[in-house]
Amino acid sequence: MEEKIKVLIAEDVAPIRKRYAAVLKKCPAIEVVAEVGTGEEARKTARKLNPDVILMDIEMEAKDAGIRATGEILAEMPDIKIIILTVYEEDELVFSAFRLGACDYVLKNASNEEIVNAVTSAYRGQSPIRPEIADKIRSEFRRVKTYESSFLFMLNILSTLTPKELDTLYLLSTGYNKRQICEMRCVEMSTVKSQVHSILKKFNKKKISEIITTESDRKLLGSILNNTELNR
Repeated sequence: MEEKIKVLIAEDVAPIRKRYAAVLKKCPAIEVVAEVGTGEEARKTARKLNPDVILMDIEMEAKDAGIRATGEILAEMPDIKIIILTVYEEDELVFSAFRLGACDYVLKNASNEEIVNAVTSAYRGQSPIRPEIADKIRSEFRRVKTYESSFLFMLNILSTLTPKELDTLYLLSTGYNKRQICEMRCVEMSTVKSQVHSILKKFNKKKISEIITTESDRKLLGSILNNTELNR
């Protein structure tokens, strides 16, 4: 005989929780092993019973209680399938749950058939990526790829600068001009100009203002400069 799908229901509104339990108990292939009303109870019960699938409400004892519980449970027991229960499918918290490893979501007004199908599909590893979530995932991948490409490009070139060039670039990016830098260092203008020329050549830019364009760039430059000074 095939083993039943063990389901834990985490929902703080008792009538909704009882409805899910009643619907799932009608399915011969599913066993509701526990019903809880908080994220903390969900964590403790998951550790104790090791369910196959958890129906997890987002907002319980706190607005993001279900999200935090999802992250902690999956960090310990990654084989558990977690389905998010939500009122609004475009809720940003739903996407946060997917980033933590949730496999599907169900609207709280879903039909009985949709609830059962979500559980059985999750158990079989066949949960669909809904269009709303797919769009968010694609956007997130694009954002991360762009950020990483920009960050790594900047980091690679900054690592080729000499300590003096790093210092010159940082001072210029924070508003000092060449003459002020000369006075601060007690060096000739030709020295600073030579450093600027070298910096621009390495970045393949025409102006210093084209290199450090964001606060993140400036923080990265400052971090590398501080690390360089510490290691001198």
